[in-house]
Amino acid sequence: MSPPPTQAKGFKAVYQRAVDNSTAILVTAVPLIAAAVVASRSWLHDLRPVHLFLSCFLLAAAAVVYLKLCPRAVYLVDYAGFRTPHTCRIPFASFLEHAKQHPALNERSVRFMTRLLERSGLGEETCLPPAHHYVGTHEHCTLDAARAEFELVAFSAIDDLLAKTGIAPDAVDILIVNCSLFCPVPSLVDMIVNKYKLRGDVRSMQLSGMGCSAGLIAVGLARNLLQVAPHGAHALVVSTETITPNYFLGTERAMLLPNCLFRIGGAAALLSTSPAKARFRLKHVVRTLTGAQDSSYRCVYQEEDAEGHRGINLNKDLMSIAGDSLKANITAIAPLVLPAREQLMFAFSFVAGKVLNRRVKPYIPDFRTAFEHLCIHAGGRAVIDESCRGASTSPTSRWRRRG
Repeated sequence: MSPPPTQAKGFKAVYQRAVDNSTAILVTAVPLIAAAVVASRSWLHDLRPVHLFLSCFLLAAAAVVYLKLCPRAVYLVDYAGFRTPHTCRIPFASFLEHAKQHPALNERSVRFMTRLLERSGLGEETCLPPAHHYVGTHEHCTLDAARAEFELVAFSAIDDLLAKTGIAPDAVDILIVNCSLFCPVPSLVDMIVNKYKLRGDVRSMQLSGMGCSAGLIAVGLARNLLQVAPHGAHALVVSTETITPNYFLGTERAMLLPNCLFRIGGAAALLSTSPAKARFRLKHVVRTLTGAQDSSYRCVYQEEDAEGHRGINLNKDLMSIAGDSLKANITAIAPLVLPAREQLMFAFSFVAGKVLNRRVKPYIPDFRTAFEHLCIHAGGRAVIDESCRGASTSPTSRWRRRG
């Protein structure tokens, strides 16, 4: 017979209070026990001063070594997103009218793009780079236009960030740029170094071909470099995707998706090991790599169609792969962020299930106890829906989605 609901809630509340305050209980109880042991042991009073000094010195040395070995805390000083000018706005009607002028697109492809836009979740206020506003878009997607798009996005975001923080460009010690599909010579980091006249000893690197996860990978790389740099160093991370040179000219449906879904945008973030003026502290960066699986490796693939047109093929299994990857990532990060009570409840249910031959329903942790807000990757409505399903941890949990 199960206990009444009121009694069960009372037990759970007592359990949660006890586990959540376990640290305070230990901090209070351990010194009291130690004091009682010292008082009951008269031989401790006979110790020589040198012995007491050595014991205190060893404890202090151990504490210093522990603090030295602990990785430095990394903070987000501030960030800035690219504010798209209103002149870059492109309504659905304009986008489809431009597509109809494409010589390779037939009426069937245009109808497919129309249905895709209607179901995509995109609004009429989304923006495309200047080259996409010309009739005959494919003729204007040149290398110079791609460079102009990157400069518009990256320089605008960096200017806003430097104005927010008051940091001078020569105070930047580390520069990391991620852009998957545009990798010119000189590199994107060189364009920024030249524009802002950064120092000659700045550590600069560019991540390319790493897809939508490159932004978080860049943050993890910046954290690792800051932890070995002098205290108070600054790392500038710029994340964008230049879509001008990647306009697909064929009719393959899976490769027409980026033309319809990708939009102009970017952001810049300033990280530091100094907490001064910082907005947030970076707690964990957990990456789940599934590239060893063939399905994951091929789900977003740059290739040529039968007619030799280069583009990005978004596989039909992309949604389920994204959901499975999110579940694996949540499983990996759970021990780092979940409160002790949730971890103990999961451990108890796991052990009980093994002992009772799975007659006990496994306990699903409530991630709302660890996160106040979730930022879901906005890679289209289907990706958001699949991510929300992957993040749903129990029937009682609800992840709020804001469009």
